[in-house]
Amino acid sequence: MKISSDKKPLTAMATRFVDQLTQCRKLKLKVLEASGNHVLMELPYDTQLVGYPDTGVIHGGVITTLMDTASGCAVVCSIFDKCDLLEISPTLDLRVDYMKPAEPHKPVYGHAQCYKLSSSVAFTRAIAYQDSIDDPIAHAVGSFMRISPEMVGEEFRQALMGGANES
Repeated sequence: MKISSDKKPLTAMATRFVDQLTQCRKLKLKVLEASGNHVLMELPYDTQLVGYPDTGVIHGGVITTLMDTASGCAVVCSIFDKCDLLEISPTLDLRVDYMKPAEPHKPVYGHAQCYKLSSSVAFTRAIAYQDSIDDPIAHAVGSFMRISPEMVGEEFRQALMGGANES
C-alpha cells in the first residue's frame, strides 16, 4: 500500500516506531533525527543497564540493542522515503564488533544507515559512540528482511503514521 504524503516527517515516524517497542521504552531510547539516509538515536546512561558493577560499564547487549534498533529504524525510514511504502523489516543478521567499553555516566549514540535496498533485503551499517563518531565503541553491519506492506497490521500502521490514537 502506497503512502501519499507531501512531507515525510521521518524523525516523528522513527520516534513512533521506537516507542512501539517495549525494550526501547525500557531503555529510554530516543530518536534525535531521521532521514531517508540515516537514523541517530541516544541511549541515556542508567545504572540498571550496567553489566560490570565494579566499573559502571553498560552491558554489551544493550549496545547491540541500540544498534539493531537504529539499523531497523533506518530501514523503515529508507523504504518509506524511497518507495512511499510502510514495511516492517525484522533482523536477518547483525554482526557487531566491539572496540572499547562505553564510558560510565555518559549517553551512547547510535548512528545507522541503510545503504542498500534490494527487493527482499535491506543492508545497514551502524556505529555506537559517545563523544565522537570517529572514536567508536562498536560498529555493526546488518541485513533485514523486507516484508510486504500488506503484512503491516493496521494498528501498527496507524501508530507509525500518527493516526487517530496518537495523543
